Amino acid sequence: MVRWLWVVVGMGLVMAAPASADETDRALLAEGGRTVLIRHATAPGTGDPAHFDVNDCATQRNLSEAGRAQARRIGERFAAWGVTVEAVLSGRWCRSLDTARLAFGAERVEPFEPLDSFFRDRSAEPGQTAATKARIAGFEGDGVLVMVTHQVNITALTGIVPAQGEAIVVEPSGDEIVVVGRIRFD
Repeated sequence: MVRWLWVVVGMGLVMAAPASADETDRALLAEGGRTVLIRHATAPGTGDPAHFDVNDCATQRNLSEAGRAQARRIGERFAAWGVTVEAVLSGRWCRSLDTARLAFGAERVEPFEPLDSFFRDRSAEPGQTAATKARIAGFEGDGVLVMVTHQVNITALTGIVPAQGEAIVVEPSGDEIVVVGRIRFD
């Protein structure tokens, strides 16, 4: 996809050379103070098995080899762009934790229960969404806050259904969370 960079000159707009997706996405994150919601990388299937146990990855739907490679590419892209990552929060499901750890390093990842999937228990959505919004609203770093989570969580916050491994960039605006960009790491 070709993106154009518009430059304000005097009182008019002048179309400059096309901006690459990387340049546009890097600029979006370079400003800092934003939150990047990342849906976990590729994990084939939907939901989790009936015998799911949050503390046992063998009972969960996990990243495929392609998903593991995708997670590493996410981290490589952030590093290549020189993005300052202030903190990395992740839901406790193994596919989210593994995405975060492979992208940003295991030592940086903090499990954050409000980012857990509520696919099976929609009654948990209001409380988890409110807690996630509060964390986003309270973020004041110079870099970005990364949150690795699930489709249902991101959709509840933004109304967007992201692809696996896709990032939705948000910032608080009053009591709302506003989407300011989407980034694909394919």
